[in-house]
Amino acid sequence: MLRRLTIRDFVIVDRLELEFEAGFGTLTGETGAGKSILLDALGLALGGRADASAVRTGRDKADIAAEFDLPDGSPLADWLAEQDLPADEGMVILRRVVEAGGRSRGWINGVPATQTQLREAGEWLADIHGQHAHHALLKADAQRALLDAHAGAAALAAEVAAHYRSWQRLVALRQAADQDAAASARERELLEWQIRELEELEFEPGAWAELNAEHGRLAHAAGLMQGADEALAVLGEGDFAVTSQLQHIGVRVDAMAEIDPALADVRELVIGAAIQADEALHALRRYRDRLDLDPARLGEIERRLAQVTDLARKHRTVPEALPELLADWRARLDELVARADPVRLAAQEARAHAEYRAAAERLSAARRPAAEALSREITEAMQTLAMAGGRFEVALEPSQDGAAHGLETVEFRVAANPNQPLRSLAKVASGGELSRIGLAIQVMTSRDSATPTLIFDEVDVGIGGRVAEIVGKLLHRLGRERQVLCVTHLPQVAACADWQWTIAKAQRGGEVVSAVTSLDAEGRVAEIARMLGGVSITETTRRHAAEMLGMAGEG
Repeated sequence: MLRRLTIRDFVIVDRLELEFEAGFGTLTGETGAGKSILLDALGLALGGRADASAVRTGRDKADIAAEFDLPDGSPLADWLAEQDLPADEGMVILRRVVEAGGRSRGWINGVPATQTQLREAGEWLADIHGQHAHHALLKADAQRALLDAHAGAAALAAEVAAHYRSWQRLVALRQAADQDAAASARERELLEWQIRELEELEFEPGAWAELNAEHGRLAHAAGLMQGADEALAVLGEGDFAVTSQLQHIGVRVDAMAEIDPALADVRELVIGAAIQADEALHALRRYRDRLDLDPARLGEIERRLAQVTDLARKHRTVPEALPELLADWRARLDELVARADPVRLAAQEARAHAEYRAAAERLSAARRPAAEALSREITEAMQTLAMAGGRFEVALEPSQDGAAHGLETVEFRVAANPNQPLRSLAKVASGGELSRIGLAIQVMTSRDSATPTLIFDEVDVGIGGRVAEIVGKLLHRLGRERQVLCVTHLPQVAACADWQWTIAKAQRGGEVVSAVTSLDAEGRVAEIARMLGGVSITETTRRHAAEMLGMAGEG
């Protein structure tokens, strides 16, 4: 769960360090005081999008750090290991710095991390439900994803999508083969002729460099022979040969070094020079013995070079690329041959379709009971949210040919009042009804999340009175299983919390900043009284606030 949030120079927050508790907590305050700003800061640490507007006016950068517990056996520990990121015992710290120019940097446990890594780590740690999250529930993709998560079938849904793409690729390949049969036949004939031509050349990788090296030796054989003979004469033939002179000097310097040890280094240099000259002499003799004038071989190599050059020019490439070109042609020919085999293509397509159907049927089998359970749970929740007699249904409509998302479409349907027909959630007219139904869906499906911290940002907009109290109790019950934080303007919701903070704007040094206060029992009474009574807070309002807290505690 979230333990600590540290914020520096973020929007209107100068310096803030918050210690979080377990259970259900609320953050309250006047409109515009900065309640949602704190969640925006946390969202940045969790890998959200950053820009220069996050930095407080006049400051160089905003700095946000969030510290979470890392329970034993958490999948996040395995993910950190896969990413070569340190897994500090029992703790994960996500940090984000946004510079005034808009550039941002991130760290996980002190090691630089990308925004993607922050976001992926954050998915294991916290879910943030925004003010307008219920509007996202109007989209078919979001409804289907919620159902699959409720069914524990998200991975299976991804597998079905992958099988569908593979099947459709083979369908497209077969259709293209049917349409382009004549063109493919012409291309096959051309490739077969070109491949035969290159195969007859028998030109292997590396052959071009070897041919040019041999051609250089043969073309310059006379000059090489003359130069080798001259070098041999100087090194080892005649009375003044270099090797003989060095050996003679070596004997004299050796004798001199026996008299004067200061010549020891000179003796070693001369002896070394004599040895190297002798080795050069023997190597040069071996090289000279191999040299030969061979006009026939030179002519053969020149013809070979011309043949390779002409073929490379014909195919608009360089000679050394011919082997790679041959490999590409062979691969293309294999593909065309496969496309020209209708039996093989049909078998591949049928096999891919069977794999898709098998996976999609498993997904359908997982969705059906989950849809029934979710329909029942949301319907029960609606009865307590001022929609008595209302019904909710997760409808699964079969799809004739199937799609990437499976063998059925998923649609959330609702009847907000008795005797009304079920209609698509996207067509619900009342914004208040949509808010209540959306909140029920979010609270119920949050139980499916593996994340230990759930955050709700004013998702209770559009409700009040008895319904608000019921929502508070729902969140309180959810807080027994997870850490729940809710930004709210409703006193009924705040009264149900295990702990409460309030946020307010203040003038400090000519600047407007936000400050957060952790409320004790007396402070909670005062804050809830403010939420109830507005500007004028009477003793009656305070008694009402104390009564609300007492009733919530008893509940």
